Amino acid sequence: MKKRLFAAIAVAAVTLVGVTACASSADSGSSSGPSNGDKADLSIGVFNGWPEGEAASYLWKTILEKKGYSVELKNADAGPVFAGVSTGAYDLALDGWLPTTHAAYMKKYGDKITDLGAWNSDAKLTVAVNKDAPIDSLDQLAANAGKFDNRIVGIEPGAGLTAAMTDKVIPGYGLEKMKFITSSTPAMLSELKSATSKDENIAVTLWRPQWAYDAFPIKDLKDPKGTLGTAESIHSLGSTSFTADYPKLAGWIKDFKLPSKLLFSLENDMYNVDGSVDDYTPIVEKWIAKNQDYVDGLTK
Repeated sequence: MKKRLFAAIAVAAVTLVGVTACASSADSGSSSGPSNGDKADLSIGVFNGWPEGEAASYLWKTILEKKGYSVELKNADAGPVFAGVSTGAYDLALDGWLPTTHAAYMKKYGDKITDLGAWNSDAKLTVAVNKDAPIDSLDQLAANAGKFDNRIVGIEPGAGLTAAMTDKVIPGYGLEKMKFITSSTPAMLSELKSATSKDENIAVTLWRPQWAYDAFPIKDLKDPKGTLGTAESIHSLGSTSFTADYPKLAGWIKDFKLPSKLLFSLENDMYNVDGSVDDYTPIVEKWIAKNQDYVDGLTK
């Protein structure tokens, strides 16, 4: 009788352990993700070829994954990302240049997109020179063209910045006698690196934010005629359900600010490297460790 009783107790104990383990496992699965009311899965649309947006996206991906979110970065051109955010295919995008550059996309999709505010207000097109160049303004460049080897080094032929140079800057400041060289952004940056390392004068087309401002001793030439337009703001854009799906994250994103100096530093660490990088997470983690106080403040 005692043996049967002990056997029954043993079976019951094993069963209880099994049930408890299953319940624990189920609880663990149900509590995965952030414990703040937000959905766990988040997709961020990243514009191809826009490093500031990629940098901000990697920053938030790294921060949020440590808080239990599952974040996927999806690369596409700007137009498809705007369309994807408007349909909910993407939850968030961090690179809307307003009010000018992406005005057409906002006109088309804006009524189905939640503008979560600007995180940087220093986005602009520029012509930059070495910091110790003998000029400070575009209206001085023509008279000093020889000191720059009569060259302005540009980027891709199809870029909006290239069109602005051809249509407005060059005729606006009488720079027609200078050779305007277009090729690619990497080629321009290579020439900029070479010239500044040799203490040579150079004029290049550039834009803010760009990691070159952290990597090289350069300055922007003043544009008194406004040929390159005024500064824009970089906005975070969410789907129409974003604030309902991610109430806590929505608050963090609305309060998010990334000053240009910090952004230049982050981009420099990510992109000023030899060879290609498939995953920037380890680089971003190291940057976060160097800027921990700033990063901690993003989710307070």
